[in-house]
Amino acid sequence: MARLVMKFGGTSVADIERIRNVARHVKREVDAGHQVAVVVSAMSGTTNQLVAWTRETAKLHDAREYDTIVATGEQVTVGLLAIALQEMGVSARSWLGWQIPILTDGAHGAARIQEIDGAGLIERLEEGQVAVIAGFQGLGPDQRITTLGRGGSDTSAVAIAAAIQADRCDIYTDVDGVYTTDPRIVAKARKLDKISYEEMLEMASQGAKVLQTRSVELAMVHRVRLQVRSSFDAPDAPHILAGEIPGTLVCDEEEIVEQQVVSGIAYSRDEAKVTLLNVADRPGIAARIFGPLANSSINVDMIIQNVSDDGKYTHMTFTVPQAELARAEDVIRKAKDEIGYEDMGTDLNVVKVSVIGIGMRSHCGVAATMFETLAEKGINIQAITTSEIKVSVLIAAEYSELAVRALHTAYGMDAE
Repeated sequence: MARLVMKFGGTSVADIERIRNVARHVKREVDAGHQVAVVVSAMSGTTNQLVAWTRETAKLHDAREYDTIVATGEQVTVGLLAIALQEMGVSARSWLGWQIPILTDGAHGAARIQEIDGAGLIERLEEGQVAVIAGFQGLGPDQRITTLGRGGSDTSAVAIAAAIQADRCDIYTDVDGVYTTDPRIVAKARKLDKISYEEMLEMASQGAKVLQTRSVELAMVHRVRLQVRSSFDAPDAPHILAGEIPGTLVCDEEEIVEQQVVSGIAYSRDEAKVTLLNVADRPGIAARIFGPLANSSINVDMIIQNVSDDGKYTHMTFTVPQAELARAEDVIRKAKDEIGYEDMGTDLNVVKVSVIGIGMRSHCGVAATMFETLAEKGINIQAITTSEIKVSVLIAAEYSELAVRALHTAYGMDAE
């Protein structure tokens, strides 16, 4: 017998028939003797509608009331799923964030979980009752409902798994696992049986949409084993009933016997390039540029600096999320006198492509292979950033698919 957390996203609970399908998945695990807690999102499209109504009522609205409104989507889903389980003869009850409680900070709309007392849940699970829990929401220090931001249900599920000491947290989604790259771009992309926390974190932060970044961070800190599975697999499929666990396991790298040099290629179109021309090259100039951006909570990713031949001036190039470009331009313009740049240029026609793998720690030549492959395809690199297990480059957006396919082949990841 294991203690499991099962998480289902909006597409998995989009209508009553899909909710019944989720209930069948849950019943399968209960019938196998497992203790089960389920975390669900709002029905697909519901949160968008609630947000739209809020903004239509008032463009500048109270963030506390915003959270009260958008949290109702999950309240509907947990009630419906609990009823569906009861109809199948499974003991179940719904739990909202404040009932557990899931305690958060007071950052309404983007709250972070601070504490979960899992004692009440564990007691119910040991009595054989399924806990159906609303994701995405918690209770702030002012006793007001808070929400965790988009993708917050993944974070809720991982936090609850840590709080109740679950053996595994199964994230059911509309894909059947984590692939070496986007299979919509590379038909020969392979599904990974296992991937390390570090690799999954890099994949998520560099553009892969399978798991929300904060949820992977939390799983890595608390060593919660994650299994990415498809909610559209038949609950009574023979291989599942036989005990086979499909999907991709996110785990410690010690569990991965054969570590690949490169595990995946990720890409992100959510990049905007900013270039400041003819900035005086003097000590402290970088702080004068990036300090105001940091104070405005604008995340800067890639940075490249080109110094003039006489050493007096530099061109400073960096990237920010596209959604933050307008704010970044405004911040830089207001600081122009202090920075002392001649002109500012921006470019939205860029994409970041990343090569990721824990095997890079013990193998050389990974970056060289990337640069050579892109050069052979005539793709110019505009910026580079690296970490211990990642190399990322910025290229023109029109070359994104060509680059991903070429790199996937170059690192030997194409499926036979």
